[in-house]
Amino acid sequence: MVSANQFDKAVLNSMNTNTGVSLAAMSDKGRVLLVFLRHFGCTFCREALADIASQREEIEKEGNQLVFVHMTTADVAERYFTRYGLEGALHISDLDCEYYSHFGLTKGNFTQLFGLQSWIRGFSAGVIAGHGIGAQLGDGFQMPGVFVIHQGKILHSFIHKLASDRPDYLDLMKCCS
Repeated sequence: MVSANQFDKAVLNSMNTNTGVSLAAMSDKGRVLLVFLRHFGCTFCREALADIASQREEIEKEGNQLVFVHMTTADVAERYFTRYGLEGALHISDLDCEYYSHFGLTKGNFTQLFGLQSWIRGFSAGVIAGHGIGAQLGDGFQMPGVFVIHQGKILHSFIHKLASDRPDYLDLMKCCS
């Protein structure tokens, strides 16, 4: 896990959103909820988008910013954000998973990706909740994670142990109020 003490702020300076603003500049102005997604074909990525869309207003209140990191082009990402009610979402393309690595997010092993718990949750999210599955758009082994960043420091994080983990985004933001 990445801690505030060992994090290189130069990485935040190099992470530019689709609007051209660096993550460092955004974090200097207020708290940022940085969400590293799995690939857009993953049912858990789609579930995360739906969860965040339903909580977006609450997440962004009081000047908090929401930023996604994904493994595809900006055009493809924007189609998914629009599909899930996240029009105008700020996002960063990371085709080679370099930023994922900088934040300590690893490749998943068989159990993390395809274990029984992930299969059960995948059926629930994909079939029952209707998020389905789609084409792999990015590295299918890449694990996701969520970070709360302010003034260039990581205040709180959620590192997925399983692809099927479902973080409480609002709780992550409340910890740092």
